[in-house]
Amino acid sequence: MRNSMLSGLVTRRDVAARLLYAVPALALAAEGQTTKSEASSSNGLSHNCECIHQEVRIKASRDRVYRALTDAKQFGKITELSYHEATTEISSEVGGAFSVFGGLIVGRHIEMLPGERLVQAWREKTWDPGAYSIASFQLQEAGSETNVIFDHRGFPQGKGEHLAIGWQSHYWQPLQKYLA
Repeated sequence: MRNSMLSGLVTRRDVAARLLYAVPALALAAEGQTTKSEASSSNGLSHNCECIHQEVRIKASRDRVYRALTDAKQFGKITELSYHEATTEISSEVGGAFSVFGGLIVGRHIEMLPGERLVQAWREKTWDPGAYSIASFQLQEAGSETNVIFDHRGFPQGKGEHLAIGWQSHYWQPLQKYLA
């Protein structure tokens, strides 16, 4: 009789095992769904935005790196190392426009501190009209080299992987070759 009574009881181990299987399924079912009360309590704040953070060491001074990123003639030479010949236009003033890689990337300079920081409103030509991201280049001295701390945020969802690869192949690698 005791065994038949015990067979109907649920042990802590049974509960833990069932939760182990149920929690991932519940998380998948709830992913992307926000209730009205959650949206109002979070003030519309999204926690699923993509962003890119890359740190690159360049064998050149901060001033040389800054000039290479902001001078149309120099950036055009960098572009040729990864993208071949394409038009490059870069304003030297805050608020000025830039167009690189033959117009595939366009934007405006938001902040320009020579040798220290460059912040740009940045977009790909194919993005929806008015969609801009923020690209920030922080230049830190590392002896005779420069550590570029790069952050890119605010780009359209799903573009992160493509952009992260592009920064490596079209900016950092050619910049390292050009300034070597």
